[in-house]
Amino acid sequence: MPELHWQKSSFSEDQANCLYVATAPDGTVRLRESDDEPDITLTATPTQLAALIARFRTEDAQRAHPIG
Repeated sequence: MPELHWQKSSFSEDQANCLYVATAPDGTVRLRESDDEPDITLTATPTQLAALIARFRTEDAQRAHPIG
């Protein structure tokens, strides 16, 4: 398997637990936590990742502006 080139999320800043993202040769997106080689790496298509991010944004907005 070719080596992936991981990039730290711009939202991670200088915190200890950072999110890293890489694009694999097959076009899938890989997600992992921390600088070290993690035990778990998530794999998603770009469409699945976009849906996940949209869901996080929706839930964040609902927490910031609760109804009722």
